[in-house]
Amino acid sequence: MTTLGTVPNVVAFGEVTGTATLGFVNERYDSFSRSQWALLREATPLELTEGDLAELRGINERLDLEEVANIYLPLSRLLNLHITATQRLSTVTDLFLSTDPSPVPYVIGLGGSVAVGKSTTARVLQALLSSWPQHQRVDLVTTDGFLYPNTTLADRDLMDRKGFPESYDTAGLIDFLRSVKSGNDHAEAPVYSHLVYDVVDGESVLVQQPDVLIVEGLNVLQSHHGSGEVVVSDFFDFTIYVDADEALIERWYVERFLAFRESVFQDPASYFRNYARLTDEEAEQTARHIWATINAPNLRDNIAPTRDRAQLILTKGIDHRIEQVQLRKS
Repeated sequence: MTTLGTVPNVVAFGEVTGTATLGFVNERYDSFSRSQWALLREATPLELTEGDLAELRGINERLDLEEVANIYLPLSRLLNLHITATQRLSTVTDLFLSTDPSPVPYVIGLGGSVAVGKSTTARVLQALLSSWPQHQRVDLVTTDGFLYPNTTLADRDLMDRKGFPESYDTAGLIDFLRSVKSGNDHAEAPVYSHLVYDVVDGESVLVQQPDVLIVEGLNVLQSHHGSGEVVVSDFFDFTIYVDADEALIERWYVERFLAFRESVFQDPASYFRNYARLTDEEAEQTARHIWATINAPNLRDNIAPTRDRAQLILTKGIDHRIEQVQLRKS
């Protein structure tokens, strides 16, 4: 058996969600089964094709058009109602102040665990929301770009804490969101490369007053209770948490690791290229070690506790199918 040695955190493989159990009940939320939620689609048209979905899916995800129709179209309709109501309120404020219209992006925060499918959810929502005539410009930014560069993490002895709250430039993320919500002409977010497992020096994503901005990441719903500090979630108009039982997320994480071993890790430029030579047994052992020592503790201590801060919780069952939707009562 090959000695695996120290294993770096593989937060680049995806997202991280809370520990969930189907049937979880919270009095602050209205709970919907899959079939109940699907009825709330009403007449919302399905404009995505199977070809579109192929470009939106993450590795090892089983998203199909039925899932989009039953889960994401009702959610798209709900968000459209929220967005248009907020736009009308903004118009009323401009009228009251006798000022020119000053549209401010509607910002959606989307949180959850590594390997729970958070990034795919964000991409599907971006595609669906952009089909509504009231808000066709929908941008997506991930908080990965606000991780500190590897050199900084190494200097602070945080490479094995990548993805934990202390590994992010939270002040930079807040400055970015403050610029967006101030209605500035543009705001820039750093770019993160999952291939080289680092922030790309000199590259940025330009956000130029979209109608809607989706911010996806592990840390988006975290707060400092009682501190009085400004936190990332203060800038969100609507928040979503993608959830699943921890045992399922671990399984999906291991499956994703094995899939990457056959694809991304084969690239000579990959930070994890040494993993491409692992046997099946070694690869599974490595993935489970990373999960148990890094991603699971981060999930339990920092991510899962933020679930109840979300306005909507999507809980997945086997095969990544969403089996329960919880909408916080107003």
